[in-house]
Amino acid sequence: MNLTVLTPGKEVYNGAVASVKVPGTSGEFEVRKGHAAIVSSLKEGNVKIKAEDGTLVSFSIANGFIEVLRDEVSILVQGYKA
Repeated sequence: MNLTVLTPGKEVYNGAVASVKVPGTSGEFEVRKGHAAIVSSLKEGNVKIKAEDGTLVSFSIANGFIEVLRDEVSILVQGYKA
């Protein structure tokens, strides 16, 4: 599946991933290939990405939203810190 992470001024991440864990406002959850379509709000916390090649990427985000639709995942956040 493809993941794109955007702030108002920058593309933070764009690439093929095996999974991504995000800090949902009701608790952390993980998205994998084939996940049901969803739009959810995110709270401040850590995003943990596992790329298709097994590489792990992690960074902190400010509040935002995640949208999952047909193995396309978009995360829109106010800001991030590597």
